[in-house]
Amino acid sequence: MKKLKVFKIFSNKYVNYSLLLLLGIFIGWLFFHSSGIKEKKPDQITEMVKSTIWTCAMHPQIRMSEPGKCPICGMDLIPLVQSSTSSIDPDAVHLSKDAAQLAKVLTSVVTKQNPVKEVRLYGKVQADERLLQSQVAHVPGRIESLAVNYTGESVIKGQVLAQIYSPELVTAQQELLEAAKTKVTQPAIYEAAKEKLRQWKLTDNQIATIEETGTVQNIINIISNTSGVVTSRRVNAGDYVSQGTVLFDIADFSKVWIMFDAYESDLTFLSKGEKVSFTLQALPGINYTGAIFFIDPFIDPVTRVAKVRVEIENKSGKLKPEMFAAGIVSSTLDEYRKNVVIPRSAVLWTGKRSIVYVKQPGTDEPIFKIREIGLGPMLGENYVVTDGLSEGEEIVTSGTFSVDAAAQLEGKPSMMNPGGGITSSMPGMAMPGDSKHDK
Repeated sequence: MKKLKVFKIFSNKYVNYSLLLLLGIFIGWLFFHSSGIKEKKPDQITEMVKSTIWTCAMHPQIRMSEPGKCPICGMDLIPLVQSSTSSIDPDAVHLSKDAAQLAKVLTSVVTKQNPVKEVRLYGKVQADERLLQSQVAHVPGRIESLAVNYTGESVIKGQVLAQIYSPELVTAQQELLEAAKTKVTQPAIYEAAKEKLRQWKLTDNQIATIEETGTVQNIINIISNTSGVVTSRRVNAGDYVSQGTVLFDIADFSKVWIMFDAYESDLTFLSKGEKVSFTLQALPGINYTGAIFFIDPFIDPVTRVAKVRVEIENKSGKLKPEMFAAGIVSSTLDEYRKNVVIPRSAVLWTGKRSIVYVKQPGTDEPIFKIREIGLGPMLGENYVVTDGLSEGEEIVTSGTFSVDAAAQLEGKPSMMNPGGGITSSMPGMAMPGDSKHDK
């Protein structure tokens, strides 16, 4: 019994020691295993931070080797997602989706359209020069009375405008009466006397009346030879006038001209016979349409414009000289019917080169590559492309400057640096590999 007791005591001791040993080993394994992970994790984080390029979601052209704030807007920088796909062109610009969205980079597919050039013209209403008449004194004398006393008065053809007393006319009538006595024996003198009165605009009826009555008329009426509006009254009652003196200027406004100013760059798209739709500032809500009847062959050396004339009926008299007019000519460019048309916002122009950014096909990522194109006429907010783009390609139409700025700072071909390579950087900005920031 005593031996059995001693054996049990020793057995319990070994069991306890074994359990304690196993427990210690387990605790030690847990301790050393977890500490190894803690020591490795900071190294991995440091290595990852150093290999990451940080950019601004609002300004994708910012590139820094360390996290921080954007030097432009102060936003927190985000890691740039770089694709490791080997098929991406090394000259292409790759933006993150968030950066492209916040920078408002939008794209559209290039299509062929019917190119229509809208030319805007501005001008004034003017009188038809062919309907202007000057009423003159056909005989010398004194203005006895005026039947038209103010500018703007309307007259009709055949209306008496003024009366003139002319001693020369009295003498010519007396010569006619004397020649009429010998018209059978001396018909040439008789006809010469009548022709002299005709040259002074006396009608055959007036001449016949003088012969029949034998009375000399001391006063002659000045008859209007057109209908219209008096635009200028140049004499007063009692004035002495000579033969050919202008008494009145009369304009017929039943037909008027709209004289538009066309810049020399727009003359290519204008031709005789094209329709012009125009409105008048004084008559809002009314649209008028006319055809181009004449294009001035000369360009004003000061204003650099040529006059374009549109003729229009004005029986109602609503269109008055010097009214302002604004017109539009829609010219179809048949020679560019097979060309593609792109928005103006998609084009970056340096004065010598016109470039766009084309989205790389076969990827959903915002990856763009620069391409030089040829431009034709500008169609309002669009351009005709003569070469460099094909229908169906996708180009950047909004945010083009942001994409170009990212290309410049990455040293890739850009608008001002077609050969690529980093040319400059803004203060406070760092490029990947900058030793100042890597230290």
